Amino acid sequence: MTEAPVRLGARYATPSRWQVATLVDAWEESPSARTLVLQVPAWPGHLAGQHVDLRLTAPDGYTAERSYSIGSAATRAPVRDGDAADGSPTVATDGVHDGASPARVEVTVQRVPGGEVSTYLTDVFAVGEAIELRGPVGGWFVWSPERDAGTPVLLAAGGSGLVPLMAMLRTRRDAGDRTPFRLVYSVRRPEDRLYVDDLDRLAAAHDGLDVQVVFTRSTPLGSMRGPGRLERRDLAAWGWPAEIDPACFVCGPTGFVEAVARQLVSLGHDPARVKTERFGPAAD
Repeated sequence: MTEAPVRLGARYATPSRWQVATLVDAWEESPSARTLVLQVPAWPGHLAGQHVDLRLTAPDGYTAERSYSIGSAATRAPVRDGDAADGSPTVATDGVHDGASPARVEVTVQRVPGGEVSTYLTDVFAVGEAIELRGPVGGWFVWSPERDAGTPVLLAAGGSGLVPLMAMLRTRRDAGDRTPFRLVYSVRRPEDRLYVDDLDRLAAAHDGLDVQVVFTRSTPLGSMRGPGRLERRDLAAWGWPAEIDPACFVCGPTGFVEAVARQLVSLGHDPARVKTERFGPAAD
């Protein structure tokens, strides 16, 4: 990518399953994160927990591609013969579905210092501009109210690892589902939190969702817990007991995910019930 800001749409490669999405809205989630609302012309529907690939192409032909989790609630494509019994498209993991239709998809991008893609998307990418998109991608780290309702869920998020877990919470809300959920969210400082207002509204509904936030660098005034990493005792206090066999979803930086997964297993959770999604350490 050239050093000068690249005006997207100057050139596009057109491999199978890529399409051109348009940025129709955007806002800051935190001082270092921005939510992008992309209008996708042929969206096949997605499950909560899936992600998309975004690709930038410079005028000289240089391309850079990154994956970002979808933060918006699950959307459903029209059911057709061959689809799953719960209505989810059987081929959604590779982004191809005959019933695709226009839709808006939200992703939240965390700015990485020196990152060529994240800094462009958070600081330069403007409403009305276009970007190449492929997806949705992934079919294992997902939650569906049609398939999974009733089984208690533990969500453990580190930093921007909250994004796909937020999609699960929003999907639960939109479905009117009351499956018991517990979210343990680890973040550096109060100002780094994502989706603050939305999480407050979800927790205030008193419909079976409990939210606990752990601050690792500094804490807000009046906090009952000092700053520090998420520990085994936190998961024991705020998570579900292993005896009820909850579904566990852990997402965040590699070190966070590996530590939390180990702690959950040490608490007696079945490793097969602990699903993980990790990112980094990459330049972007």
